[in-house]
Parts: sequence; structure tokens; C-alpha cells
Amino acid sequence: MQVTTGTVVAGKIVVEGLCLAEGSVVAVISREPDESFNLSAEDENELLAAMAEIERGEFISQDQLLDSLRNDH
Repeated sequence: MQVTTGTVVAGKIVVEGLCLAEGSVVAVISREPDESFNLSAEDENELLAAMAEIERGEFISQDQLLDSLRNDH
């Protein structure tokens, strides 16, 4: 797994300096033009660990999350 940035050009995300295989599944986090998106090494490692958990199926569904929020109140 890797983290990189890209730019939208003609409605498509262009990532320079990284070759992705055709059909690769990617996650996209977007920001407003006046916002910055910087991760410390620690933040990047935490994000990658969380993504790995999701890939292993270690997550709860939206319904489970909403139910737990309702039960907490």
C-alpha cells in the first residue's frame, strides 16, 4: 500500500511519478483548493494501518455505527 497525491485534469485523477496497474482500486481523499493536506510520518503510518484493517475486514458497517451512536445516547 502506498500514499500519494494527484491532480484532477479533465475530470480524471493524474498521479505523476507513480505507475498504477490498470484496474487498481484506489482511495481518494479530496480537499478544497485553499486547504492543505499534509501528513506527518506518524499520521501516514496510522492511516496506512487503518486502511490495512479495513482490507482485512476489521471494521463495522454503517448500520452498526449508527446503532452504537443511538445506544450511547
